[in-house]
Amino acid sequence: MTLGQRLNAFIKLGTHLANLSQEGFESLALQARLENPWFTEENVKRSLAGISRYLEEDKLNQWTSRYTLEPGAPKTVALVLAGNIPLVGFHDLLSVLISGHRAQLKLSSKDSKLIAYLIKHLIWLEPEFEKMITIKETRLEGFDAVIATGSDNSARYFEYYFGKYPNIIRKNRTSVVILSGQESAEHIEALGEDIFSYFGLGCRNVSKAFVPAGYDLSKLLSRWSRYKDIIHHHKYCNNYDYQKSILLVNLIPFLDNGFILLQENEKLVSPISVLYYEYYKDQADLEAKLHRDAEKIQCLVGNEKPALVPFGSAQYPEVWDYADNIDTLKFLEKL
Repeated sequence: MTLGQRLNAFIKLGTHLANLSQEGFESLALQARLENPWFTEENVKRSLAGISRYLEEDKLNQWTSRYTLEPGAPKTVALVLAGNIPLVGFHDLLSVLISGHRAQLKLSSKDSKLIAYLIKHLIWLEPEFEKMITIKETRLEGFDAVIATGSDNSARYFEYYFGKYPNIIRKNRTSVVILSGQESAEHIEALGEDIFSYFGLGCRNVSKAFVPAGYDLSKLLSRWSRYKDIIHHHKYCNNYDYQKSILLVNLIPFLDNGFILLQENEKLVSPISVLYYEYYKDQADLEAKLHRDAEKIQCLVGNEKPALVPFGSAQYPEVWDYADNIDTLKFLEKL
């Protein structure tokens, strides 16, 4: 199968997702929610919209034009997929198949329905893909390379078992926002999208804010009222109640607007329903703090350098935006 045929199939898949009927979407979203209560209709819709966006013809052509993607001897690449947000592993599957290699998948038990649906439709669009995709219920075997995504703990397991193969092994990452104090009300409201989308479970979700000394944190809480209904999700609410009780019992100061807690903390990764913040004195102090956490940061959100991601867009990456900033197609091209 040529690169053109592979691209054409994915372009058609993107068109299908963009035009999915309401009945078809609701059926798919229900399957996803029954498998994982965090996968609400809104979050499944957000994920599908993001994927259909980067499966547009111009973007796929622009992305793939940078590489040589006609391997003489296709390899089998084992994919260990995460399940923290809907279809988080799809980009790895896309990368392997677009590069002309075979994919051997170990699906997450928390996100198997959505990815299985996309694979089934992709094969319907291009039957040749059936020879290139294998879903493993048991152990992975007979592969040439590995791309695995998980927690810091599971990464140690992956490194032990897969270290002898060419690999990309991803660990926990999160995203931060840099505030200068000059942001508009619209910027702060858009920041809520980066914090609350997917309940804060993704590596592109903002879990920490760096704010200048003397910053009025109350204006953050007052601008996020449009996201207040998040507290009605039972799992999110349970986390909020638990985290608030911990802070109260330990007499730790915090700010609260009824659906998110702001806590001063030098740590980077905050619990669900909590946003950490840390003051910086000047640009040099900010850069030192960012350097301290560099290996754990996925996105820097904000208006001013070194932030590169505009407010409200962290959860809408382009197809050439790679997790952990590791060029997946370059890795696959070299196999």
